Parts: sequence; C-alpha cells; structure tokens
Amino acid sequence: MKQDRTDITVAAIHGKAPRIHSSAFIAPGCRIIGDVEIGPDVSIWYNCVIRADVNRVVIGARTNVQDGTVIHCDSPKPSRPNGYPTLIGEDVLIGHLAMVHGCTLEDRAFVGLGAIVMDGSHIERGGMLAAGAQLTGKRIGARQLWMGRPAKYLRDLDDAAVAANLRSVQGYVVNGRLHAQALGLSG
Repeated sequence: MKQDRTDITVAAIHGKAPRIHSSAFIAPGCRIIGDVEIGPDVSIWYNCVIRADVNRVVIGARTNVQDGTVIHCDSPKPSRPNGYPTLIGEDVLIGHLAMVHGCTLEDRAFVGLGAIVMDGSHIERGGMLAAGAQLTGKRIGARQLWMGRPAKYLRDLDDAAVAANLRSVQGYVVNGRLHAQALGLSG
C-alpha cells in the first residue's frame, strides 16, 4: 500500500524550494522548508524539521538525520553579511533530537543524541560531539571527541571508532531503504 505523503511537508519560501535527491528517504512527520539541498541516499528520520528560510542548508550523500532533530541556519547580519548557512558533508551521523544551527559538519562528522551545535561551530572530518554536548562557536578537529556543556576536548578517536561510525552510516542507508519499502515510499 502506498503511504499518504500528506504527513510530510516540503515547501518553498522566499522563492526557494527544497531539492531532494530521488534516492533520499524522508520519513513521515518531517518538515523541510526553503533553500534545502538533500543528497543521494540521505535519510531524514521521523519528525525532523529542516528549515532554511533565512539562509541555506546542504546535506551531503549518505548522511542520516535521526528522529526529532532540528536543523536551521543563521540569517545575514551587518556583522556577518553571509550569516551562517548549515553545511553538512557526506557520511555524517546526526543523532536523535539533535539541534544543528548555522554550523559546518565536514564529511564523516558525528553529532550525538541530544547534542547542540550552534552558530559558527565547525566539526572537522571524522570529528565527534558526544551525546548531550553543546558546541558554541568552536571547532572540533579531525577525529577528535568533545563532550560536555560547554563541550571540551576529551581525546582523539582511534581507527576502530572511525570504522564503527562508517559502518553505522552504511547501516542507515540500508535501513532507510527498508523503511521506504515498508511505508510504500519507494519504487
């Protein structure tokens, strides 16, 4: 049975409409508004909000945005003419109920469950912000783990942790396809 798509909002604002790759999985309950670009094999899980009404949001291939997450951006201001778009690379893991706002997450970055990443923050390739942590205007280096409120450097990630994160990304691509099939959203 084909799923009723009326429980997903995809809408333009200020003349900018979301661009969603055909292989992306968008779960019921999601709201995707404005200048949003979603790449191939991305999964946006149940009840997420991605709102690009004052700047842009880009989400790279195979990234997963888990249930209840909110992604927004920061508007241009006299002190910051470009504001802070939210730029999310490829193979990024964003845990349930995260808040991602006006920041950059490079390829293979990890944002833990309930974590907050604020304006001007930057997580480099393979960097990790632990569950419940808050990063405000700071930069997490490549393969570093930060935790706490406010977040502070804890340690570097070893090869096993990096490999485990990549396996999780691959698992979410498969799981997104399975959910799309179960909900009648594919093919």
